[in-house]
Amino acid sequence: MKTTITTIDKEKAWEVRHKVMWPDKDFDYIKLEDDDIGIHYGLFEEDKLISVISLFINHDEAQFRKFATLQHEQSKGYGSLLLDFVINEAKNQGLNRIWCNARENKMDFYKKFGLKETNHRFTKGGKYYVIMEKVIEC
Repeated sequence: MKTTITTIDKEKAWEVRHKVMWPDKDFDYIKLEDDDIGIHYGLFEEDKLISVISLFINHDEAQFRKFATLQHEQSKGYGSLLLDFVINEAKNQGLNRIWCNARENKMDFYKKFGLKETNHRFTKGGKYYVIMEKVIEC
């Protein structure tokens, strides 16, 4: 099996987002206002898109959003490979900080990559979130 990570069109990211995150919502629900300026990455196993993440750069920092792995491919390490790749991309671009709005029940996953929880928490769509961040050492 050959695993590759590459940039993808936002439309491909939308397909996986919709299947994984909000399959019961209207397709437009998963689109972001900023998708046109984001960098969308996909992890492929052979030719099959398995995991997606979108990176939004603002000055010297970046937020990753809409990180999703197909349900039947979760817990196989694909998401870890993709997140590690995106953190390295941020470092290679000279960014100082990368952050996300993490679901509270996923905090331990992000801590494995050096992200730390902040004091900023919020609720959206009935789910609890905490902002997590990593200061990038060059």
